[in-house]
Amino acid sequence: MYINQTEMNKHVIVITGAGKGIGKAIALEFARQSSLKPAFKPSLVLTARTENEIESVAKECRTFGAVAESITADISNTSQMSQVTDRIIERYGAIDCLVNNAGVGRFKPLGEMNEEDFDYCVATNMKGTFFLTQKIFGVMQRQQKGHIFFITSVAAEKAFKSSSVYCMTKFAQKGLVETLRLYARECNVRITDVMPGAVFTPMWGEMPDDMKAVMMMPEDIAVPVVQAYLLPGRTSLEELVLRPVGGDINE
Repeated sequence: MYINQTEMNKHVIVITGAGKGIGKAIALEFARQSSLKPAFKPSLVLTARTENEIESVAKECRTFGAVAESITADISNTSQMSQVTDRIIERYGAIDCLVNNAGVGRFKPLGEMNEEDFDYCVATNMKGTFFLTQKIFGVMQRQQKGHIFFITSVAAEKAFKSSSVYCMTKFAQKGLVETLRLYARECNVRITDVMPGAVFTPMWGEMPDDMKAVMMMPEDIAVPVVQAYLLPGRTSLEELVLRPVGGDINE
């Protein structure tokens, strides 16, 4: 992978939901790349709701020689996340990459969804993602550079019967991606929409081995995400769709 040496001087990378699953895999892949490429030395700022999980990931990232800081925070708490962003700017002076990975889901038939299910999904997937992106994009506008990833889902374009509220929130994220890109093109900020199909993560709960065997793993998503970031600054990978070879599982 080609790396522009002039672009490697500073990489402050914020990853939400980094305590497990895809977010953890992305954090570790950024750290791994820092050990392989001497010119690439990221400062990873990892956020999640569970303190012991996120600090464990940060420690693992440090074993690769990467700078990694863990911040316990809930993306659905917009005031809390605003304070986190201010803290990052105060410490590092810039934000070069945001990976909007934090997401939640409730999966059951449409008629069984209740208001608590709705509020739980909307608070993180829509409200939290919107306001964190709004604030960090403002930083990138002033910098005239940056890269924002959205880990959405194939459910941002395709409906699944057991995922009514989840699909709704992911379709909403897709709308934000497309709107944000109109602004981003005016200020040299790259926007990448990552749409995975079924990935074996804690969100699925207990899974039988035969089902797990046909799903993707978090690292399958992490590698192309990090490679998209490492592309020359003149190039933006706008959309990345990844599915199990056998297609979507919940059809």
